Amino acid sequence: MQSRLVNRNIIASRGRSSMRLEPEIWDALQEICKRERVGLGDLVQRVEGEGSEGGRTSAVRIFAFQYFRTATTEEGHAKAGHGPMV
Repeated sequence: MQSRLVNRNIIASRGRSSMRLEPEIWDALQEICKRERVGLGDLVQRVEGEGSEGGRTSAVRIFAFQYFRTATTEEGHAKAGHGPMV
């Protein structure tokens, strides 16, 4: 069975590297970069700077998950300009 993971090169705090992530995670990261007005390398550097356990790829997956999870809270939902959650 062929892997769904997509390998892409990035430039982060430790220099040029590559990460293998699911296409959906790459899409989420692009959306986060657009919303936050930062480049992918800058975003990955920010994630690395948080000093999370595990490798870079795992940290990036967790960051993307938590980013969108925060948006589902009442405060995050309101901050995004949506109406009250029902």
